Amino acid sequence: MEIKEILNSRILILDGAMGTMIQRYKLTEEEYRGERFKDTAKLQKGNNDLLSITQPEIIEEIHRSYLAAGADIIETNTFNANAISMDDYGMAHRVREINAAAAQIARKAADEFTAKNPDKPRFVAGSIGPTNKTASMSPDVENPMYRAVTFDDLQGVYFEQIDALVENGVDILLIETIFDTLNAKAALFAAGEVAKKRGEKTPVSLSATLSDKAGRTLSGQTIEAFLTSVSHANLLSVGLNCSFGASDMKPYLKQLRRVSPFYLSAYPNAGLPNQLGEYDETPEKMASQIREFIDEGLVNIIGGCCGTTPEHIARYAGIVADAVPPAPVEQPELMHLSGLEEFVLSPEINFVNIGERCNVAGSRRFLRLIQEKNYEEALHIARQQVEDGAQVIDINMDDGLLDGVQEMTRFLNLLASDPDISRVPVMIDSSKWEVIEAGLKCMQGKCIVNSISLKNGEAEFLEQAEKVKSYGAAVVVMAFDETGQADTYGRRIEICGRAYGLLVGNGFNPQDIIFDPNVLAIATGMEEHRNYAVDYMEAVKWIKSNLPGAKVSGGVSNLSFSFRGNNYVREAMHSVFLYHAIQAGMDMGIVNPAESVLYEDIPSDVKELMEDIIFNRREDATERIMEYAQSIKNKTSGEPKEKVLEWRSLSLDERLSHALVKGISDFMDEDIAEALTVYPRAVDIIDKPLMKGMNVVGDLFGSGKMFLPQVVKAARTMKRAVSILQPVIEAEKSSGGARKAGKIVLATVKGDVHDIGKNIVSIVLSCNNYEIVDLGVMVPPEKIIETVIREQPDIVGLSGLITPSLEEMAIVAAEMEKAGFRMPLLIGGATTSKLHTALKIEPKYSRGAVVYVKDASQSPGVVANLLNPQTTADYAEQMRKEYALLRENSTDKKADLVPLSEARENAYKIEWHNFSAETPRLMGRKVMKNIPVEDIIPYIDWKFFFHGWNLSAKFGSIAHSGSTPEERDKWIAKFKDDERERAREAAKLYDDAYDLLHKLVNDKAGYINAVFGLYEAYSENDDIVAEGIRIPMLRQQKKNDKNEYLCLSDFIAPKSSGKKDYIGAFAVTAGDGADDLLQVYEDEGDEYSALLMKSLLERLAEAATEWLHHMIRKEYWGFAADENLSVADMLAVRYRSIRPAVGYPSIPDQTMSFVLHDMLQSGEVGISLTENGMMVPAASVSGFLFAHPQSKYFVIGPVSEEQLQDYAVRRDTKAEEIRRFLFANLNQ
Repeated sequence: MEIKEILNSRILILDGAMGTMIQRYKLTEEEYRGERFKDTAKLQKGNNDLLSITQPEIIEEIHRSYLAAGADIIETNTFNANAISMDDYGMAHRVREINAAAAQIARKAADEFTAKNPDKPRFVAGSIGPTNKTASMSPDVENPMYRAVTFDDLQGVYFEQIDALVENGVDILLIETIFDTLNAKAALFAAGEVAKKRGEKTPVSLSATLSDKAGRTLSGQTIEAFLTSVSHANLLSVGLNCSFGASDMKPYLKQLRRVSPFYLSAYPNAGLPNQLGEYDETPEKMASQIREFIDEGLVNIIGGCCGTTPEHIARYAGIVADAVPPAPVEQPELMHLSGLEEFVLSPEINFVNIGERCNVAGSRRFLRLIQEKNYEEALHIARQQVEDGAQVIDINMDDGLLDGVQEMTRFLNLLASDPDISRVPVMIDSSKWEVIEAGLKCMQGKCIVNSISLKNGEAEFLEQAEKVKSYGAAVVVMAFDETGQADTYGRRIEICGRAYGLLVGNGFNPQDIIFDPNVLAIATGMEEHRNYAVDYMEAVKWIKSNLPGAKVSGGVSNLSFSFRGNNYVREAMHSVFLYHAIQAGMDMGIVNPAESVLYEDIPSDVKELMEDIIFNRREDATERIMEYAQSIKNKTSGEPKEKVLEWRSLSLDERLSHALVKGISDFMDEDIAEALTVYPRAVDIIDKPLMKGMNVVGDLFGSGKMFLPQVVKAARTMKRAVSILQPVIEAEKSSGGARKAGKIVLATVKGDVHDIGKNIVSIVLSCNNYEIVDLGVMVPPEKIIETVIREQPDIVGLSGLITPSLEEMAIVAAEMEKAGFRMPLLIGGATTSKLHTALKIEPKYSRGAVVYVKDASQSPGVVANLLNPQTTADYAEQMRKEYALLRENSTDKKADLVPLSEARENAYKIEWHNFSAETPRLMGRKVMKNIPVEDIIPYIDWKFFFHGWNLSAKFGSIAHSGSTPEERDKWIAKFKDDERERAREAAKLYDDAYDLLHKLVNDKAGYINAVFGLYEAYSENDDIVAEGIRIPMLRQQKKNDKNEYLCLSDFIAPKSSGKKDYIGAFAVTAGDGADDLLQVYEDEGDEYSALLMKSLLERLAEAATEWLHHMIRKEYWGFAADENLSVADMLAVRYRSIRPAVGYPSIPDQTMSFVLHDMLQSGEVGISLTENGMMVPAASVSGFLFAHPQSKYFVIGPVSEEQLQDYAVRRDTKAEEIRRFLFANLNQ
């Protein structure tokens, strides 16, 4: 049976460490040498691979011990059996012999075990290590262009090793412990060459090792970038090994699972080495961790690396015996590229900017720098393009006086040394194949080759395409064939269609094909050039309609070649052309990302001129644009100067303060420049006028005269000012900033990804002159403790949204106590409360004050009281007494609960014999991707949006008030005098929100995905059974006058009724796709836009859920097909049915999200879960749909220990685990 077939039916066991087992034999130098090599000059102790020749019986015994333990796959003893590694032992000439011997030993042992039990065939994997050199990095820090080994070197030594392994019967080639992807790509290339030589392919598996907990390889790639770089090889499996123990490896394995289309492998170390270099994790301990891998569907192949033994493998074999193997995750068909980071050309990216300035043929400056060997300055051009927004960098070294191969190699090696540049993919641009190939041999990422064509016929074209594929790159195909360049629509589509057929027919991935149908110069005065732009765009449309998966690119600057020297005309022409070409389907273009003329800013008469020439609309278009170009020669902007505002006449200090209070950064550069001539030191500008302004902001906010959106804008402006001053401060060798009122570490705790509230607190406190160290989301306790030790803050603040976060906060408090800290601890977030803080957190941290902070507006006052020497002791003591009193009183305030049996006897009653459920029109699961944001906006409930910004929900009525100034004034006038200022601020916030929503729509910068399922279901007591899945629910127990205790299972027909019934399940996310825009705002320090984006995404997720619920009622289920409700009616819940969401009052158990995630396979729409069941992206919602007319929302409230134990049994989970998630519901 083929190994691929077996992987579909069960999880396979890989063996454990070879080196660990060899160490047990305590071999001497003489035993390593054996009789044959006793006179070898170099020491051989430690040359484990040589033992396949000198001590074959030991190697066979180790193989047998692993096979007896249950291993399905054993690795050959050849990890270092390559000429580079063997050269250290003087054994490079013995490589083929060593590999042959090792393969034969493993083959013999595996075949014997297969013969004993044919139902469990054993396989041999040829172990191929990374060598001890790296092709992507220089060993000489002073010469980053140098490489100790080249791609050709590696490909040669790997070919020798792989050829010997294949010749001697290995079943799999395992390229493992990959720390440099370029080394691995050389091994893959060599495997391909061996396959060609032998006429058959051996399956290839890859396993990477991560260098640290940042989740990157030693050569700097993320997991996603690594996978993209090697996926061209059609792998059997991909995975992780070495690096960490199993628990530390797990999050990265999850990450790989989400993106990999291949089978997954993992073989972690037995923990990390102790001080003696030994591995401490026992087989029992590792087995429990490996069980998590299996239970969560993370692996198809599991084994062990350093420190693991047959005892470990035997434990693993027992775990996987009855396990169901996970199927590889089907990935959407998209173009993937990579540098150090992955770039995915997803639907929301409407255009890819390929930076054009690193081209010796197009940039005189770049050519001069390369000719002068001024590579550092040339590298600066590349860096500037990335900073200006280039998503790919084009590199071209085609000049008659340059050695293109040498210069391409040098520059790409240098570029690889700068992670800020090499994070993006590279386009290797040359008309010479030898230059292209030289570039490909330098790139660990997946780059683009620009270009190949049919100019020299099909044979050369296909040969080059095959090479491109072997190097793992995408390719640009020029519209050029044996008869010349295509310059008409007909020729363009003829050549592109022919090339596509040849490539796809020879196994080239359509997603990796990019056509360049030739952007040619227009407005040249030559008649035959007049239709060039029109023909290009028509060809683009044809390609997108007729060549599935293919992309379209072009060199945009060619278009305006006639206007060299007139930058404004060129940039305006490019902008107008791109606007229309992108609409036609153009995916990417070689452009100058720093070009500043925006389409929206071009005057309408100039747009008309440009469109006339681009679309060949007028006979005199060329003459008219020439006249215009002459009239504005050297013009760089067509915009009138802004009218000078009244406040600009104030004094310098007043202007700076006013700018901060009002959040205006337009004049900050010139005002800071003036301030530098007035104040002796740059830091004084921060200390005096800027901090004066921020103090005003803090005072106004504290007194309720300034509102959160204004505070956020002020903080953004302050950051802008500080960024301008920072270089001057550093030059003055200042301390680096103004004196701060105190330092505060903030973190959203482990398992929780919600950070809006924390970010608001961060901004509010920074506006009050506190230094903030923000650790972000999902922060484990150990990281918080490490940061506190390093940063020595005055205060620590913890935030969380979901119930499990309450226990995480208690854990952090206990760890702070253990560490001996004494600084105050602030607690905040949606699920927190003063009572919970008093009961569960404050007792864990006796050394410092623990304070519950209800919202951001309270934080400055709380922090000021805690850090003021005059008030801190009294305030802390006051908090302790308050919490002690709460604890004392809480013991008398337990809810009066009825026994669980009584609650069940008095369940909500429905007359099921009178009920017939409507059969859904669509049964089963449906995925809905890329739901247009514009369809969802009308469903936004603006009340909750304003509530999130600390403004009254009543301002939500603005959505129905109209947008003209008169209508807006009328709306504001409806409020009381003391509310109108807030109403005006709410109006500004609403306008900003709507602008951002329109940006999401127009730029396609974010999209909404959903998945839902409609299933036959029945209830059994408090459980619901659907799709063969038992879904336990909780029941109310708090005594009430109606003597009625609800559970969601009450709304589904009992099995005993004999009635058919149905249930719906759903998951919606609005966070997928907006990350890039959000990152831009965060990188720019634009907290206001970032927070606005996050809060809008949350509202969009809820709105999309409302929209989906509506669609299900009317169309997919159809039980309310005649419903005719307005959106306002829907938001007021005037329809039949309910949709309780996980984490809300009727489903307080956050782990229910795991049930829904598995049922709906919501990973397909971009949703994943944290270990505590929180959905990622944070702007996501999941829940159930109940259609019975009597179904209604309710609050579970407190439950007894009896119900918790019962529920844990029904969930097949330990009670202590459930207790974490129902913390807030326990009657304690």
